[in-house]
Amino acid sequence: MKILSLLFLTIFLGKGCDSAKAQDIQSAVIEYTANTRGFYQKITVKNQMVTVSKDRNGNDKPVAVKISDADWNELVSCFKKVKLDSLAKLKAPTEKRFYDGAAIADLKITYKDKKYESTSFDHGFPPKEIKKFVNKITSFAKKE
Repeated sequence: MKILSLLFLTIFLGKGCDSAKAQDIQSAVIEYTANTRGFYQKITVKNQMVTVSKDRNGNDKPVAVKISDADWNELVSCFKKVKLDSLAKLKAPTEKRFYDGAAIADLKITYKDKKYESTSFDHGFPPKEIKKFVNKITSFAKKE
């Protein structure tokens, strides 16, 4: 009987942790920013909503758009693979931003009242560890 109850408890807690991970992104605020002298783009994802701003001074009023369930599920699965603690240590694969060959991009994630920020990288060329995640985020700006 003890073994059966222990097995049941293990399965129950295991399922509880899995569903809690899916909820984790609900409490996260994800900000992707890319800019040069003549280009600015800020994509903010929060609570299955996305806003895209193209004015660095904040004069435009970005409209929040709901992310489709399919896109949201894909973003959630990508978010689970991101190692937040190592985000600041990721190395950019290219250096085009040093000679105006690409916009300077960075990723900021606020999660459980703690901020995680990547080092800057080239817009369109994120580090391989977060490439799928960043590409999914930037795809929301292309839909607008």
